[in-house]
Amino acid sequence: MRERVDLRAADERLEELGSLRSLSALNEKTVLLRLLGRLDDAIEVANEAVRQARFTGDREQLLGARVRRAQVLQYQGKTDEAIVELTGCVDEARGREWTALEAFAIQNRGKVWFDTGDFENALADMTAAVFLREKLGASPAEIQAALTAVAVVQTALDAHRGAAPASDAEGDPDHA
Repeated sequence: MRERVDLRAADERLEELGSLRSLSALNEKTVLLRLLGRLDDAIEVANEAVRQARFTGDREQLLGARVRRAQVLQYQGKTDEAIVELTGCVDEARGREWTALEAFAIQNRGKVWFDTGDFENALADMTAAVFLREKLGASPAEIQAALTAVAVVQTALDAHRGAAPASDAEGDPDHA
């Protein structure tokens, strides 16, 4: 459930951003540092982005910065903290009807659930993310990526439960 990244391109982009301190630059740096595995730097920049977003008063930007900070917490192995942060983000986005942010937060919470081995909650969140993306009119590629995540979680859940694959159940009278 982790992103694939071109490390060289990510490092080059991080260098291009240099000492820029705009909120968009801080958000991008947070993502790049996380993907590069520089988690101590990533959490520091993520906290700075959250502070800056708070000062601007833009609640949507603050919510996005909080989701990115929770992603860093997940990568740091602080899954309980990430779940708490993401749950707050999901609730706030839902309450304000910010569907895109809700989808972003709920899919990331699903990834954390997946990392913790809670495949049932992961499946619920990943499925919800698909529906939210469909509601938004997301591109077919985005929908397909979300459906692929659902399939990965379902496979993990089935394996965890010890469920037989559908092909094994065919012909078994107990599964008729």
